[in-house]
Amino acid sequence: MTHTYRIDTGRQTLVLAARNTRLPQVVYWGAPLPADEDLAMLHAAHAIDITGGMLDENPDLSLCPEASRSFPGQPGLILRDAGGAPVLAMFSLVDAVQTATDLRLTYRDADNGLDLICTFLSDPETHIITCQTALNAEYPVYLDWLAAPVLPAPQHSETMIDISGRWCGEFQLAHTPWSAGIRLRESRTGRSGHEHFPGLIVPCHGATNTQGEAYAFHYGWSGGHRMIAEELADGRRQIQWGHAAGSDTQAATHFSTAPLYINYSDSGLNGCAVAFQRHLRDRIVTWPKPDTPRPVHYNCWEAVYFDHKLPVLKDIATRAAALGAERFVLDDGWFGRRDDDTTSLSDWIVDARKYPQGLQPLIAHIHGLGMTFGLWFEPEMINEDSDTYRTHPGWVLGRADQTRGRQQLVLNMALPAVREYLYGRIAAILTDHPIDYIKWDHNRVLPMPDAAQTRGTYALLDRLRVDFPAVEIESCASGGGRIDFGILQRTQRVWLSDSNDALERLRIQHDAALFLPMAVTGSHVGPRICHTSGRTLDMSLRAWVAAQRHMGFEMDPRELTDHEAAVLSKVTGWWKQNRHWLHSADILRLDSADPAVIAEQQLARDKARFVVFAGKAATSTQIVPRPLRLTGLDGQARYRVTLVNRDEAPGLSRGAPLLKSGSLVASGTYLMQHGVTLPWSFPDRIWVLQGESL
Repeated sequence: MTHTYRIDTGRQTLVLAARNTRLPQVVYWGAPLPADEDLAMLHAAHAIDITGGMLDENPDLSLCPEASRSFPGQPGLILRDAGGAPVLAMFSLVDAVQTATDLRLTYRDADNGLDLICTFLSDPETHIITCQTALNAEYPVYLDWLAAPVLPAPQHSETMIDISGRWCGEFQLAHTPWSAGIRLRESRTGRSGHEHFPGLIVPCHGATNTQGEAYAFHYGWSGGHRMIAEELADGRRQIQWGHAAGSDTQAATHFSTAPLYINYSDSGLNGCAVAFQRHLRDRIVTWPKPDTPRPVHYNCWEAVYFDHKLPVLKDIATRAAALGAERFVLDDGWFGRRDDDTTSLSDWIVDARKYPQGLQPLIAHIHGLGMTFGLWFEPEMINEDSDTYRTHPGWVLGRADQTRGRQQLVLNMALPAVREYLYGRIAAILTDHPIDYIKWDHNRVLPMPDAAQTRGTYALLDRLRVDFPAVEIESCASGGGRIDFGILQRTQRVWLSDSNDALERLRIQHDAALFLPMAVTGSHVGPRICHTSGRTLDMSLRAWVAAQRHMGFEMDPRELTDHEAAVLSKVTGWWKQNRHWLHSADILRLDSADPAVIAEQQLARDKARFVVFAGKAATSTQIVPRPLRLTGLDGQARYRVTLVNRDEAPGLSRGAPLLKSGSLVASGTYLMQHGVTLPWSFPDRIWVLQGESL
């Protein structure tokens, strides 16, 4: 007997099939199938041959490959009993419940008292499938590994793209050829991490940003995680995602993976990117004030660091408001005796030396300028030089002799007393002050991966969100160290990188757009001399790169020349005029014929308007720009295309291309097939094109 199931989103179909009562395997994943497709036939057609050196029956690459059935690769479950002995599970079907959008499959191993539940949820609007695996046991067991529903990788693919990185160098795309064996990526730092963003894209032969087939995965978990991409000796390929191995340290009777978000695209990497962007913005994030435009952000960190003086902060706020800022965020240094990073973390009481009348005078000044007020916290961390540590040294996670990071230790968020204490301190600040925004930081890694730490942090965030629903929260972890759909279920913004170097940001933002929309991605105009790279960059580049995402400033506005202030005000004004449609626009990476150019197109959902950012990150090999092909337009529509910043053409641009003096009016087909011819420019510059349908 064959059991079959299909899941459809309108742009992809997933077909599961199983013999008798066994766990099912994915026998088709790709473009939508006809409604009357014979699924049992697909199961039969999926079978591979047997030859020398193989077992007499091929073990299924199921949703949870079973070692007990002689599966030759990484199993989906590794389990030990209370005494430490391995448990080899073998599951049989108990129940299958399917609706128009949901599928829930329940399997049981009666001999070992285990239940395995695999769930799938399809979204017909964002076209994402969300899948998850849970394990229930009749008696406490130790879990070493549990995979979310295991999926095959396409055979017609040569490489996979996963995401590595570092501090100030997040979202680096690693292209790895498929070969026999395992490609294993594991974050063991206790957070999703700069080094191992929990995402994977598998492009098929010939896929680019704008064309071809691709399959994509995101594991929505903020703690340590593991990705396995394995090619078996028989040629089959599997993808597994789960928590970092062994990060559930206690025996228990219930375990669950995080949600695994998957999608298939027949329009290149952009098809995957758009699905993730829309799903995150429209399904994952909950907006405290959904009808309020994203405010222009000002953060004072790179202006004053720990040196807080009320007259200086008021002056900076006044200048920031004049430039167009609508939110002022007071960063680290406002609490305890916090004059540097060695002291006071976890105390969370306003420093009376710096603020003898509390924060109210500063907040009143900021509100008087028409701005809202935000405040920095780092709740999961503690300094040894703090009143809290002196009172509760046992609240620290890990050994007493562990290596410190940024002079700090980590609080054990699994302890209810720790969460209760932190809630009380943070809630008191939020209750006593009109605070609209929290920058929630996480500046060191954990001493070991610990899933309970992540669950404890989630619990604290969830409680604060319930009691203070109007407060927006940004997830920051030394920049981009904790960015994932799990943390974004509880926050509304991420700090993509501590780098405010616009050239570095241009690339980081470009690659992060494979998963993140504009609305959640903070991007700030940094100082003239970047504090993390030492590079000096023109204000126009700094401002336009910030305008690609949720725009803000993080420099000392007192350093600005009149020209710089005028440029920044102009770009900020442009962003405010367009943010109403940019908030829901799709970010499409363009296939540039010039490797020196990093270009993207932000396209309105109705295709009626777009903006293109074409950054020149290096010197081109040829003399003049190659045409830049656009994407996603209505081929039959006519568009007027204007160079927004044409006044920035340098003196060495001596010709008269159309866009330097007028607008281009052409069909979507022309713009996508031939492309736009831009004027010449220096490296470290950016052109901004705006288009509207006629």
